[in-house]
Amino acid sequence: MNRGPLVVVGDLLLDEDIEGTADRLTPDAPAPVVDVTGLRRRAGGAGLAARLAAGLATDPGDEVVLVTALGTDPAADAARRALGDRIRLVPLPLHGTQPVKTRVLAGGRPLVRLDRGGGTPGAPTAEALAALRSARAVLVSDYGRGTPDALRPALTAAARRVPVVWDPHPRGGPPVPGTRLATPNAREAASCAGTPQPPAGPPLRAHAERGAALAARWGAVHVAVTLGADGALLTRAGPGAPLLVPAPPVTGGDPCGAGDCFAAAATIALADGALPEEAVERAVAEAAAFVAAGGAGAVPDPDHAPATPGPAGTPARDTDRARPGRARTPDAFALARRTRARGGTVVATGGCFDLLHAGHVGLLERAARIGDCLVVCVNSDASVARLKGPGRPLTPLADRIRVLKALGSVDAVVAFDEDTPEQLLDRLRPDVWVKGGDYTPDALPETATLHRWGGQTLVLPYLDGRSTTSLTHRAARAAAGPADR
Repeated sequence: MNRGPLVVVGDLLLDEDIEGTADRLTPDAPAPVVDVTGLRRRAGGAGLAARLAAGLATDPGDEVVLVTALGTDPAADAARRALGDRIRLVPLPLHGTQPVKTRVLAGGRPLVRLDRGGGTPGAPTAEALAALRSARAVLVSDYGRGTPDALRPALTAAARRVPVVWDPHPRGGPPVPGTRLATPNAREAASCAGTPQPPAGPPLRAHAERGAALAARWGAVHVAVTLGADGALLTRAGPGAPLLVPAPPVTGGDPCGAGDCFAAAATIALADGALPEEAVERAVAEAAAFVAAGGAGAVPDPDHAPATPGPAGTPARDTDRARPGRARTPDAFALARRTRARGGTVVATGGCFDLLHAGHVGLLERAARIGDCLVVCVNSDASVARLKGPGRPLTPLADRIRVLKALGSVDAVVAFDEDTPEQLLDRLRPDVWVKGGDYTPDALPETATLHRWGGQTLVLPYLDGRSTTSLTHRAARAAAGPADR
């Protein structure tokens, strides 16, 4: 069965990396002298997004089509060659020269970037319009050079039929109404929302508000604000708590191109029928793996040929976010005060944690990545009995606290005797309150409590099918034996 192509629409760039070493300064200025050891050229912008989509496609037979403005100059020829054989190129005329972005690197670290070239895309061709009509999903990779604007009516029509993912640019036009998922990074979201200054309150809350505002302004179903090493925050217009998908820790690598990888992975997931929440989870994981593998510089380039033999590798950079507030202590309130005094983010979550299972562990690990310390608020034995009924808890409070404290993701544990932790939270005052995805945050009393001091309630993905109740039922059935079932 022909599933239709994955169509990428956007601005094709030629990316160049001039690699070298720098161990001295020029005699006439405090500028480094770079001894060039190699030159790498690769397809950039929408070209990189298309190459990544081809590599991430779940079916090797999936066709990836790139609709882009293409010039007639040598840079355009090099960019065309760099796309390789997996991409079907559908060009629009470009009135000008192909944009080129050149990074000068010393020891693997960028020193300067030089941008040159550019032009105006021409009118859509019949082939380009036919590609969009046949698409099963569309990724718009906007680099502010005009290609998406030239195809806006056709993209508007596509958004009524198939998933459209739009990776916006502050210099480009807005996503078309009906866009399934827009994927600005934090800086782009702030610029597009007209709030480029750092927020006064908790950053996560500001990102969530910007994402929701942009979803309403653009008419997009969802907006995922990508946060680098912190993952992505999925929002939508109107009321409702955002969904934070933390990124797995990454040590080393290169973040160049991570946004393109995120958008490509999300497009493929939506094309395969995934929900937006599932698509963002998959995109975060793929982007983290991409960064760890070396980023855009590690993508095989059909046109790559070093000018001279260069070093075998480049030094790794530590892109894993530091957590200065992590200092394990039994006093949750003292830990929260110290973390806030250092400018860190206090994260709290809560629950009974009667039988600790994989769903709990996953939630706590993800919650710990959000901020600089994680405090777990645990129901007392009396509170659990009132909530869960006779026979609960199965594990007394002291044992539950001991198990939680043994987890590397948990910094402190504090118990509460009420049915909900509102009074405890009023004393603790965390910046972020986290619950698993099987809750409705707007219905939680904790949400209103957090808002009193500008805190944020977040939903994290929950490992489906794991709960203490289901485990106890399975254990009871197993204990009953075959004859009694």
